[in-house]
Amino acid sequence: MVVSPLLRAVIMGPPGSGKGTVSARIIKHFGVKHLSSGDLLRDNMQKNTEVGILAKSYIDQGRLIPDDIMTQLMLTELKGLDQHNWLLDGFPRTVAQAEALDKECHVDTVIDLDVPFETIKCRLTARWIHPASGRVYNLEFSPPKVQGIDDITGEPLVQRDDDKPETVSRRLQAYDAQTKPVLEYYREKGLLKSFSGTETNKIWPHIYAFLQTKLPDVSQKNAATPR
Repeated sequence: MVVSPLLRAVIMGPPGSGKGTVSARIIKHFGVKHLSSGDLLRDNMQKNTEVGILAKSYIDQGRLIPDDIMTQLMLTELKGLDQHNWLLDGFPRTVAQAEALDKECHVDTVIDLDVPFETIKCRLTARWIHPASGRVYNLEFSPPKVQGIDDITGEPLVQRDDDKPETVSRRLQAYDAQTKPVLEYYREKGLLKSFSGTETNKIWPHIYAFLQTKLPDVSQKNAATPR
């Protein structure tokens, strides 16, 4: 029996580009292990691990977490996934992190969600949440039945500071400055695969078709109509 090589993939895209939705579909259809730097950081901070306490001290000061801390956190976690196909999300964020990852394992492909910043601004600033449950509404795609009110509890919705227009602009500028060199790094290696568009549902079939050339669809759904 021929054993297929394991897939080592990275997904990149600005905040609000649909990375969460696309990642969830990749997991469902291709059974890969998804490793999100944000989830991992939150988990470590919640558990008060050494790395978590250190990371929180930087976040509380509004500073970026240094490359070596992020790299140590992610590479330690990856050691437990050496028998699995995996998808990294939120890492590497800098060229130094990408180089450190390269020393430990060979990345096969980098999926870049190339969504216009204007589209993202509209998308994120339309997002409101119910703080207690984490339920998310989008005024354009999935508005609440009553404006400003949670459908289930009737409690008021709030807009996260992260989703306010001025913050969104700042976050997108920071992503652009920090991540462009990483995209360039992977482009030069011939690993970057960019998918452009303004709607996740239109971008997804192209990503699906691309990944089908690398992995079988393990979901029970009809592979001809991926959702």
